[in-house]
Amino acid sequence: MDYGSKLLENLVDEIARLPGIGRRTALRLALHLLRQPESQALQLSEALRRFRTGIKRCKHCHNISDTDVCTICANPARDHATVCVVEDIRDIMAIENTGQYQGVYHVLGGLISPMDGIGPEDLFIDSLIERVRQGGIREIIFALSPTVEGDTTGYYIYKQLKDQPVVFTSIARGIGLGEAIEYADEMTLARSIQNRVPFDQSLKF
Repeated sequence: MDYGSKLLENLVDEIARLPGIGRRTALRLALHLLRQPESQALQLSEALRRFRTGIKRCKHCHNISDTDVCTICANPARDHATVCVVEDIRDIMAIENTGQYQGVYHVLGGLISPMDGIGPEDLFIDSLIERVRQGGIREIIFALSPTVEGDTTGYYIYKQLKDQPVVFTSIARGIGLGEAIEYADEMTLARSIQNRVPFDQSLKF
């Protein structure tokens, strides 16, 4: 396509790198920005810069945060003895939207997947093990997607910590087999949290 401008073409190329956005949509967004006041486009670029350079990961749970400790971990009203283990920060947002969970979280940053070259050392598993060994944690809830990778990851963590005085549970399998947590509807996810089961009973191994 002849854009008539190298600057426009470069912007379309960058926007099209975003997931779910094709070149037609990228072009429409770029032209929309061109029609807006220059100050609005500059505000967007400044927000992107500040987001990318200023965003942090919570030193306790690895959730995204503006500070060293996220608002959930810093909240004294949360149950810090209950830790919900999730794959991704989007899973925290999904669970929080249910309003049914008052504990804290631990974000793994992915799932063990040998086919993709992802091993335990590539995830935030060691920090979870250290959190448990420091004491004060009563329950670990595995809220991982019900896939082979999710089950493998949960089982690996369970083996590392099964000798610790901690109760291991898993969200109920109201979540469809192979379904990602972030795409589950709020009612199903809420019931899965409320009706969680002992982790060893949820194992397929």
